[in-house]
Amino acid sequence: MDYGLMAFGSALGKPDAVADIASEYTEDVERVREYGYRTIHRSPDGVGLTDLAVDAGRAALDEAGVEAAELDLVVLAITDIPEYLYWDPAASLQDRLGAHRAEAVLVAQGCVGGITCFDLLAGRFATHPEYRKALVVGANRTCEAYWNRMDTHSLLFSDGAAAAVAGRGHPGLRWRASEVLTDGRYADLFLLEQGGAADPFRGGEEPAPARDAWDLMEFFDYDAERFEAFIDLMNDRVREVVARACKRIGVSVSDLARVVLLNDNLSTLTKVADKLGVPLDRTNLDLSMEHGHFGAADHILNLRRHRASGDFRAGDLIALAGMGRGMHWGCTLLEC
Repeated sequence: MDYGLMAFGSALGKPDAVADIASEYTEDVERVREYGYRTIHRSPDGVGLTDLAVDAGRAALDEAGVEAAELDLVVLAITDIPEYLYWDPAASLQDRLGAHRAEAVLVAQGCVGGITCFDLLAGRFATHPEYRKALVVGANRTCEAYWNRMDTHSLLFSDGAAAAVAGRGHPGLRWRASEVLTDGRYADLFLLEQGGAADPFRGGEEPAPARDAWDLMEFFDYDAERFEAFIDLMNDRVREVVARACKRIGVSVSDLARVVLLNDNLSTLTKVADKLGVPLDRTNLDLSMEHGHFGAADHILNLRRHRASGDFRAGDLIALAGMGRGMHWGCTLLEC
């Protein structure tokens, strides 16, 4: 399927130095500092996930010189819980942008959604020959009632959204292939027991405290060896899914000019780059340390910043790779 990315936009929360705010989230400040992040972005009360998505989408449309009414497809990939239940934030995004003739699709595969959304675009372009232009948005707004942005995970979560306008036949940043692996054995890893149909909230009931890293260890029966084996599996499968995507178009991992990963911590990025045989300076390490993890927005945001910095050259093959709860591992290849 022949489509490319025409333009980008972003909307980020206020930047805060990690050293200044870590004690608000955890007593284990030293562990958080060891992750290597310098800054994260936080949105003020009253700014929701869809607000960020709308601002990023408008910025991308403005850069592309495309009117919202021209869009045939709007895709929103999210990481955290949206503003409301029984409500589709992708449809709300379509309406608020004024893209009233566009199909709206919600992708809720966690952090990997910013990768798999490009495969979704390829499918829609293939099956709907009348579709000419699409907008894809990745967004994260940490719901701190349920998720401690510094203590639930080994990533530090930032609030923000990034968007890209895609055009059929556009010659720049052309989609080449996507590959996804899923392992449902880990579907319950990030499960939140309260609030769903199995255990709905009752009137006057307080939600459970935000989960922390120790809660996640319960899945592994607090067995450190099992947990370490899972970490190795996660990183190995990033390598595997990248290799599969490369094989699909007849190239090797060594042909990649750059690999854009999740904005993970310093240790994980180093390990994954080593497994891929890619030097750290050909990843998004510095962007990750400077801005924190935006969930499903990471890859689109990093594409925008790498392109603006002149990191891409004509003919470069770029891999977007990572993982998300489910568990899913994904890779999308783009050609400059």
